[in-house]
Amino acid sequence: MDRRLKLAIIPVGIGINIIGGTLASTLKLPLFLDTIGTMLSAVLLGPWWGALTGVLSNVFQGIITSPTTIPFGIVNGAIGLIVGFIAMKRGFEDYITPLIVGAILSVAAPLIGTPIAVYVFGGLTGGGVDILYGILLGSTERIFAAAFLARIPTNLADKVLSAYLVMFIVRSLPPQWKQLD
Repeated sequence: MDRRLKLAIIPVGIGINIIGGTLASTLKLPLFLDTIGTMLSAVLLGPWWGALTGVLSNVFQGIITSPTTIPFGIVNGAIGLIVGFIAMKRGFEDYITPLIVGAILSVAAPLIGTPIAVYVFGGLTGGGVDILYGILLGSTERIFAAAFLARIPTNLADKVLSAYLVMFIVRSLPPQWKQLD
């Protein structure tokens, strides 16, 4: 893949993440939609570039809209690593890989993100997931458990949807764009 094309994919991925995250936050959707660009960069460029795209996305998102997104850059970076390594092993054009990615990320992202949500923000982050968190907190009265459990179904839906979108994008790209080198 041409070096200039590689360098263009990262800001495009960041832009996709910011647009998706802003849309989900503005509409208070029980989704995040802020990792599609990270996943795309990870599939096309590899895990480390995907992680960089994820971290930078949260930093820029935090500067533009809400500083609460900045600490979650760690989660987005981990997503880039996980998706990138899976894509290196399996590719990303079949219908099973996005499901595998979604299942793994639905647990990995809350494992990393819940401590951030709880210890930095007291469990509330201002997103659509806060509704489910509030319901669970009322029934368990355990902040960490409520924050973690609220993020599992949200992440499962979000990451499976995002991974399938990436799969469809990758399938539509010319073959020379799909070579990790």
